[in-house]
Amino acid sequence: MNLQKRAWQTGIIVGILLIVYLAVLSIGQLKLIAYIGSGIPASNTISVTGTGDAYAVPDVATFSFTVNENAKTVSLAQSQATDKINSALKAVRDGGVADKDIQTTSYNISPHYDYQNAICPAIASVNGTPVYCPPGKQTLTGYDVSQTITVKIRNLDKAGDLFASIGSLKVDNINGLTFSVDNPDTIQGQARSLAISNAKAKADTLASQLGVSLVRVVSFTEDSGGSYPRPIMYAMTGAVASSDKAVIAPEVPTGQQKVSDNVSITYEIQ
Repeated sequence: MNLQKRAWQTGIIVGILLIVYLAVLSIGQLKLIAYIGSGIPASNTISVTGTGDAYAVPDVATFSFTVNENAKTVSLAQSQATDKINSALKAVRDGGVADKDIQTTSYNISPHYDYQNAICPAIASVNGTPVYCPPGKQTLTGYDVSQTITVKIRNLDKAGDLFASIGSLKVDNINGLTFSVDNPDTIQGQARSLAISNAKAKADTLASQLGVSLVRVVSFTEDSGGSYPRPIMYAMTGAVASSDKAVIAPEVPTGQQKVSDNVSITYEIQ
């Protein structure tokens, strides 16, 4: 009896395990059914395009200024340029600009040559033979040192005063003022969302007109060309800066920046 009872219990356990195994196997096969044909390219599709424009008020301004110096030696030209640059950097920092927003974008040292014409002889010919002037030559007269600093202003209310303070120093020029949005991804995302909504609305209308239904998106492409801010060419030369007249802080309106996004979406239809 004990042997029969144990055999019966063992059979029940084996049967239960077999049922569980078959159930798990069946569930796996059922899940695969959902993917049958999913790798096959859709044959019935419609494609639409959408555009979206988002606007933002710029919160950052970028400009640059340059110092050029010429001297007989490299060290003297560097020393003179450094004095001017340091004065300009002090004005920038006093204007509230952090060091992380101040960057040297170029620093160049080059020899300076002057073309000197040779003196022609007083006579034009000797015994009927023409006498030609000797050719001129390039003569090294010194060295040029140039340094350009790019500055990012985050407090736009101080931009005009900062230009005026730097303009009163002996920098050669201040130019390339450009306004931008410090976090462009946010405004670009808004433009993309509008473009996708525009494309979806077109697809819904087209599907309704054709008497079909949208099933799923089978392809998506994006062209985020955007719209870049135009630089304001503000320039002030050393001659103006050294005049006796006080430099008036310029007004620098920021306007607004437009960012555009274009998308192309293909839908499977049925």
